[in-house]
Amino acid sequence: MKQAVFAWIAAALASQACIAADLNATERRWMAGVWPVVAAGKAAGLPLDIVVQPQPASDAAPLAMGFVDGRCKLVFSMRMNDEATATLERIEPALLDAALELMAAHELGHCRRYLDGAWFGLPHGFSTPVPAQLDDVSRAAYLQMQAVRREEGYADLVGLAWTWQHHPQHYARLLGWLNAERSRDRIPGSHHDTLAWLRLAQDGSVLAPAANFAVPTALWTAGLGAED
Repeated sequence: MKQAVFAWIAAALASQACIAADLNATERRWMAGVWPVVAAGKAAGLPLDIVVQPQPASDAAPLAMGFVDGRCKLVFSMRMNDEATATLERIEPALLDAALELMAAHELGHCRRYLDGAWFGLPHGFSTPVPAQLDDVSRAAYLQMQAVRREEGYADLVGLAWTWQHHPQHYARLLGWLNAERSRDRIPGSHHDTLAWLRLAQDGSVLAPAANFAVPTALWTAGLGAED
């Protein structure tokens, strides 16, 4: 789950040993693909670092965002991680670079939310309904899951906004790919169930006002009202 990944990243980043100088072929391919987004993030003034985990990371997301000491950490966890190569194999070769950029922009959307102090926040007037039958422990887990889900929806819109701005000719196909990824093994209402937001972005022009890895609040808020 995403919150577990964030906790694991934060612990790993405490040591300088987790920064690897030598990249393997998979890491080099991902790095080349995400670099236009990294360069744009730095140009936009985001306090952004890249961290490559040198240890085996079979249970981690290949690409994730951590936040340590006021800086965003774009973390590669690809050693002995089958998902790092499987993700590449699920993407049409002609779309690969644009898809990697979409994924990186998604992560920088998380960075933007952290820096803005908005992480896990809700717009004014919104609340998260909780099923009445949940006990206190389950209630806390449910609220955490819904908070992560909202952030994933926001970040998916950021990734699509980047695609619309930089690869409009591929937008429809990449939206289809992202829909497929979010539908694979989908559990409705769970952490990565962002289909409510993806439905709002069928026409990429709704994302045209997006800038600096932020998306229009009204669009994201509309997804909150439709997430059930």
